[in-house]
Amino acid sequence: MRVVSAKISAWIARLGWVWVDGQIAQVSRRPGANLVFLTLRDPSAEMSLSVTCFRDDFDACDPPLREGSRVVVHAKPEYYAGRGTLSLRADELRHVGLGELLARLERLKKLLAAEGLFAAERKRRPPFLPRRVGLITGRASAAERDVRKNAAARWPAVEFEIRNVAVQGPTAVPQVCDALAELDAHPEVDVIVLARGGGSVEDLLPFSDEALCRAVFACRTSVLSAIGHETDTPLVDFVADVRCSTPTDAGKRVVPDLAEERRHLDQVRYRLDRAVGHFLDGERRWLANVRSRPALARPETLLAGRHDDIDALRARAARCLAHTVDSAASDLGHTLARLRSLSPLATLERGYAIVQRADGAVLREPADVAAGDELRIRLAKGEIAAEAKG
Repeated sequence: MRVVSAKISAWIARLGWVWVDGQIAQVSRRPGANLVFLTLRDPSAEMSLSVTCFRDDFDACDPPLREGSRVVVHAKPEYYAGRGTLSLRADELRHVGLGELLARLERLKKLLAAEGLFAAERKRRPPFLPRRVGLITGRASAAERDVRKNAAARWPAVEFEIRNVAVQGPTAVPQVCDALAELDAHPEVDVIVLARGGGSVEDLLPFSDEALCRAVFACRTSVLSAIGHETDTPLVDFVADVRCSTPTDAGKRVVPDLAEERRHLDQVRYRLDRAVGHFLDGERRWLANVRSRPALARPETLLAGRHDDIDALRARAARCLAHTVDSAASDLGHTLARLRSLSPLATLERGYAIVQRADGAVLREPADVAAGDELRIRLAKGEIAAEAKG
């Protein structure tokens, strides 16, 4: 193990001096001590290193360095074999310039925009009246009071699920991400509000962190961003579904205004009453007009007229029927007369007779009968039996 530690220490010693970018998570300085001990944290990952520097180098920074400051450190890596730890020995510390910070944020902004995290079509509309509002903010902060006060003024029954987290410094990003995941999984939280008061660009830097932006993008619940003042635009504002200019604005936008909704309901109710009243008045006028018509005002008049029509139709039907019967009787009489005139019986009554053989055949000439054949002679009043003779 000693050989391995020695080789590691020798290899690290060959690295030389390096520039390291990070955020000061902790400052430890003892009164009268010449050394200052720092904990430098990577703002985008759960990683930190111990840094040792002289007090004069630490105090040379203007403005003074404090926990949460973003710095660039010129240091030499050192490996302590006894504890097996890696640390940095710094001889120069510099504040990360605002211009450099803004340039980095602009590059990250373009990257996230190219990936579609800012796309308008993916933004969701928050619910009109959420069952419970998730609020992520600093403990006992003015932002929390502003959101709750303004939301309760608009909708007194609003309920909050609050998660108090660090809103600046090295622990802000992981705490906010954990709170986001917890509220996003909550079954009754319909909307999440990220709220923080104003501050410098460095103070608001956690809300431009790439990990936090991606965590907001991954949320299934609508997210409202209310970070800083109206002029502050951290990157999370572009990823969130709704950007609020201030925490006060978030409190006004997360719930509807009860008084305004009541006024709207009163107006709708008034218009509905007027519409129903106009409809009923029109129906009453129509009914009065219908009732005033003769058919309903004096219905017996209509029946009397129909009675006369029925009598006239009955008389006409009787005349038509009598005429039809008389005409049929006359035609029947003429037909009977023609039938009688053409009947063989009428010929017999005039003195004619019909001679038939025994088989009923009618004789039309003498050759149709032989001597001794029996004959029947039919007269108008009966028949006579006879016998043919030669």
